[in-house]
Amino acid sequence: MKKLENKVAVITGGNSGIGLATAKEFVAQGAYVFITGRRQAELDKAVKEIGSNVTAVQGDVSNLDDLDRLYKTVKEEKGSIDILVANAGMVELVTLADATPEHFDKIFNINARGVFFTAQKALPLMKNGGSIVLVSSGLHSKGLAKYSVYAATKAALRSYARTWAVELKDLQIRVNTLSPGPINTPIISAQFPNPEAEAKGREFFKSIVPLNRLGDPEETAKAALFLASSDSSYITATDLVVDGGLTQI
Repeated sequence: MKKLENKVAVITGGNSGIGLATAKEFVAQGAYVFITGRRQAELDKAVKEIGSNVTAVQGDVSNLDDLDRLYKTVKEEKGSIDILVANAGMVELVTLADATPEHFDKIFNINARGVFFTAQKALPLMKNGGSIVLVSSGLHSKGLAKYSVYAATKAALRSYARTWAVELKDLQIRVNTLSPGPINTPIISAQFPNPEAEAKGREFFKSIVPLNRLGDPEETAKAALFLASSDSSYITATDLVVDGGLTQI
């Protein structure tokens, strides 16, 4: 039997990278998925790649009206949610000295505020015994220059998981974080101004990862599947690290 047979999952940022790989994995395991993303063209492409059992809803998680529209669609089409994967996020490399209020607000609005209200607005549809997976980052526990705002938002997600696991325990809703390291997705390229800088950045990431490579999005999706499925039925409030050992040694 497939691990997510007849389950309904919502995956924000499901149009690319880890989110898209997770959507594919969930559908392969029997789930129906709703994916979100800000760019309609990427959503359309993702739907074709996933192939079946998927609905795409264009929207920005920092926009509460977009979240309301997402969950209205879920309610109308499926009625309830078994699994929520709050994956949408963004990163910009800025030092403390150079950071602006606009940079700070943009990153927090998507990565921290967006995840908060993504989860809050899902609750009326969440089934008892459901699973919430918050995609954090290994950087919530490791300092790298220029990532201070991004890392702080990911630390917020780690804190959310602890608190929400307590608040939702009577509903048997499990809440965990998934903390990837450098994964070979478009978010890697987006951090750098040109191909030369990106190549240097990729080599730097490889050099600090004990496994000496970037992770594949499919590897992270397998970890998300574990947290979403009954395989992790006695796990809540924890952090599953998928970073090639980067933060563990």
